[in-house]
Amino acid sequence: WSLLFRNRIGTCMGREESSQERRNRRYGRLLDADDRQRGRSRSVYLCARRAARPCLGSMGSFGGETAENYARYRRRYPDAIVDAIADLLRLDSGDVVIDLGCGTGLLTRPFARRAGMVLGVDLEADMLAVARRTTDEEVSPKLVWVLGSDADLPTIGKLVGDQAVGAVTVGQALHFMDYEKLFCHARPLLRVGGGIAVIANGTPLWQQASEWSRALRRALEEWFDTPMTAMCGTDRETQVRYAQALAVTGYEVREVSQVNQDELSLEQVLGGVYSALSPDDLPAGSHEAFAEHVAGSLPTTTAFTEVVPVTALVGIAR
Repeated sequence: WSLLFRNRIGTCMGREESSQERRNRRYGRLLDADDRQRGRSRSVYLCARRAARPCLGSMGSFGGETAENYARYRRRYPDAIVDAIADLLRLDSGDVVIDLGCGTGLLTRPFARRAGMVLGVDLEADMLAVARRTTDEEVSPKLVWVLGSDADLPTIGKLVGDQAVGAVTVGQALHFMDYEKLFCHARPLLRVGGGIAVIANGTPLWQQASEWSRALRRALEEWFDTPMTAMCGTDRETQVRYAQALAVTGYEVREVSQVNQDELSLEQVLGGVYSALSPDDLPAGSHEAFAEHVAGSLPTTTAFTEVVPVTALVGIAR
């Protein structure tokens, strides 16, 4: 059935999206791509609901160079956390996983090595284009890239069927979503013992307890003239709220966590910031001045020690 499913959804990544399609997608219409172009199988643009960007105060997209920076500089998900989730949900080669807000596939690909098929769902076409390009041949046949959002989970459910999904995963993206509706809509899709995994992969670079992180936050607040207070769903209060919502919806809630430490270069710090900014946040010609402003605000420009707490909330469907 996987071939049939792949033909019904497709990837929509083989051609440039027209301006009319882009307008329609942003306003929530369900579109069929051109079936005739180069003989491609039928593809579907799932409705994309544009969400606010709370972490840096931007309403912009994650397209263009942001997607490239995301793929290059964002933290990878620890294998131990992915393995723990796979064990809790008893994932195997017969399972389908839906990775919502997949971005460039940083979490999608690890689960493809532990499941039969993974749908990477994101509302940014450029993110999916980078995801597809950077996926190796070993896991590529097990991946389907879908242009859509968490609001499209019921539509995806009609395609995969009830109790056909081993896991719905959300990595560092739940703060963009209506999580209560998501937890509810996922229930009928999940097989018994499957579930939802919500992963917080560290805190934002500018929200940590170190001296350099506080200096980075001040530099960003000065540049953008706005307070940087949001934790992007990584703080304990928000994690507790997510866990309570999972429990209320009828999931058995488990938590797995670990704390890592990393050493970053100035390039990696700047790249991490760029990966969270819309291209509109830094107009053409302003990158050099922005980088100088940030570097000049930091206590050092050589090495930056980062403590990375990783937490996965796993709601198991019984």
